[in-house]
Amino acid sequence: MQHRLVVSSFLMLSIFAPQGRATEAAAPEPTLDTALIEQLTGAKGQLDPKEGVFKVSMPRGDLEMRVTGVHVTPSLGLTTWAAFARVGDHAAVMGDLVLLEDQVNPVMSVALDAGLEITALHNHFLFDSPKVMFMHLAGMGSEADLAKAVGKVFAKILETSGGKGEVPRTEVDPARSTLDPKRIEAVTGVPGTLKDGVYKLVVGRSTKIDGHVMGGTMGVNTWAAFAGTDEKAVVDGDVAMFESELQPVLKALRGHGVQIVAIHNHMTGEVPRIVFLHYWGVGGTTELASAVRAALDLTRGATP
Repeated sequence: MQHRLVVSSFLMLSIFAPQGRATEAAAPEPTLDTALIEQLTGAKGQLDPKEGVFKVSMPRGDLEMRVTGVHVTPSLGLTTWAAFARVGDHAAVMGDLVLLEDQVNPVMSVALDAGLEITALHNHFLFDSPKVMFMHLAGMGSEADLAKAVGKVFAKILETSGGKGEVPRTEVDPARSTLDPKRIEAVTGVPGTLKDGVYKLVVGRSTKIDGHVMGGTMGVNTWAAFAGTDEKAVVDGDVAMFESELQPVLKALRGHGVQIVAIHNHMTGEVPRIVFLHYWGVGGTTELASAVRAALDLTRGATP
């Protein structure tokens, strides 16, 4: 009833308005300050007037990448970009970053520290040399803050290009592992099994597909595998999490110096949606187990 009264009042005002008197025009939608975005990101952009989206781009012309003999140029899919749009009183940004493997984690840390979200990390090619990864980001907030954040990310890409990124190195042979499983279990709180020099722990989670529960044995699980010595070890693993848990887990693992390897889905149609994060860490077993424990503590939410 209230909605009808508002509409009727608007119509009456229109009908009985004096002849020749223009009715008050609706306030125009706020527009993006494209010059400010270019200034803060350090990249040139182009406006799509139909969608009201301003997209800045940074072609990775510095990458001499080939796929089975084909020279892949920026126009063939090697362009970093970020697109800005107005969403009510705020702005939103979405983007895709073209990165060499050693750039992924330093650039990710800058993005997270700047308040952006990382939504996916994967490859777009097979048989590419050098290996190129694609990291998708998103954010919502003030136009200036988002542009500043993207500018920091773009600057880090330039800073780490040419092999100046982050490569965790160690020499570990699982056949010669001497690590103490009890030390890892004491930190993680999860018992595991030792086989062929690898100590592995698994924590099941669950979701539903078509109303049927899919649990840990079906692949909905978090796991971590350790090899090496207590002083010099490697951990390899996968974290299964709800979408709301992704950003806290990313920050926790990067805070412990663990490398993020991939962020993607393993299923389709599941409710709630499960995101999988693959990681790789190098260090002492206590340090690495602490990183795994941090991820576990953030992903012990309710199951469906």
